[in-house]
Amino acid sequence: MSAATRVYVARLAGVAVFDPLGDQVGKVRDVVVLVRPKGPPRAVGLVVEVPGRRRVFAPLTRVTSMDSSQVIITGLLNLRRFEQRALETLAVSELLERRVALADGSGAVTVVDLGISQQRSGDWLVDKVFVRRDSSSKGPLGFRRRGETRTLDVSEVTGLATVPGDQGATLLLAAYEDMKAADLADVLHDLGDTRRLEVAAALDDERLADVLEELPGDDQVAIVSGLDMDRAADVLEAMQPDDAADLLNELPDAQAAYLLERMEPEDARDVRRLLAYDEHTAGGLMTTDPVILSPETSIAMALAHIRRKDLPAALATMVFVARPPLETPTGRFLGVVHFQRLLREPPHEPVGSVIDTDVEGVPESASLEQVTRELATYDMLSVPVLDAERRLVGAISVDDVLDHLLPDDWRETDPDESPMTTGGATDG
Repeated sequence: MSAATRVYVARLAGVAVFDPLGDQVGKVRDVVVLVRPKGPPRAVGLVVEVPGRRRVFAPLTRVTSMDSSQVIITGLLNLRRFEQRALETLAVSELLERRVALADGSGAVTVVDLGISQQRSGDWLVDKVFVRRDSSSKGPLGFRRRGETRTLDVSEVTGLATVPGDQGATLLLAAYEDMKAADLADVLHDLGDTRRLEVAAALDDERLADVLEELPGDDQVAIVSGLDMDRAADVLEAMQPDDAADLLNELPDAQAAYLLERMEPEDARDVRRLLAYDEHTAGGLMTTDPVILSPETSIAMALAHIRRKDLPAALATMVFVARPPLETPTGRFLGVVHFQRLLREPPHEPVGSVIDTDVEGVPESASLEQVTRELATYDMLSVPVLDAERRLVGAISVDDVLDHLLPDDWRETDPDESPMTTGGATDG
């Protein structure tokens, strides 16, 4: 690459990474830079997301071509999970939207993007800063009005090396808007405490609820404790009741009680019911909100219910059929109808005509081992939970069971940390 090569980091986020043979090995998720007290920051590598949702480090010394449409790398791909070191800064996650000062003393601006340019030595330096004028900027560097943007030399701003007191997250979230909740949870997990809370606060309630459900308990507690209490209650309402109950179990009793009081009564009622169970029993594992239908409901209507976007995939594999009332605890439980059976039957037929009555379900007091055996024995992704009167009180999905079977640090453990040759990736 020539010395004139310049790439803007915000445009790199999400760009595909290829080996020399043209095979895609991952996507760029961030750029690692070293912000130095003297001299421009130096970019040293890319954070690349490879299959399996793992983010690894790709040194820029192995990059043979890079622009806003693709990155080509060569060498050895080290599958060890990327871990940010003390002197490293993530450009997209930590520098974009940082407020910095204009070197001439005329006020503050907000960083919108950073330009990195390859030097004759082969080093990549941050040499350009695309900024937006703040209300406090007076304009000697060419700014005429608030909100105007300009590209400046990096020497024309100061403060990139300092920790910001307040930083936005709009640009970071735009870079990660295509991510699934579990992937965005991994990103938040790797951020520093302050930045993690800034990003979480910028998410809407539904998105934050989805992300919280994928985070370890200590991250959940840190984020919820850092939110305004009214906002925290709104987010808990948007979570699945079983996940909200698990989170509240991690909080101090007084804080949990306060949040429950601020939740909508209907949402709080379901969570309170779950909190009454031991967390390692079927009652403590279940959600109170599966798809429950009466036997007279048409198959067409049943299919419409399981198409709901907010319904977890495991719970969409079957509908639970019961006598009214259809809210848990229901009337007498009749059985289940599997998703594949619904697809094979005439849409006008009632679900009561195709009920599978062989699924016994588990009692509220069933142990985690009993629940696991039930799922495995009948090859199901969810299992009904019944009370002593055979009323449906909830359902347990396989992902709820896995969360309790896996070790607490499973998100930190890579199944295979050995390097492998790909023909076009990097070592760490």
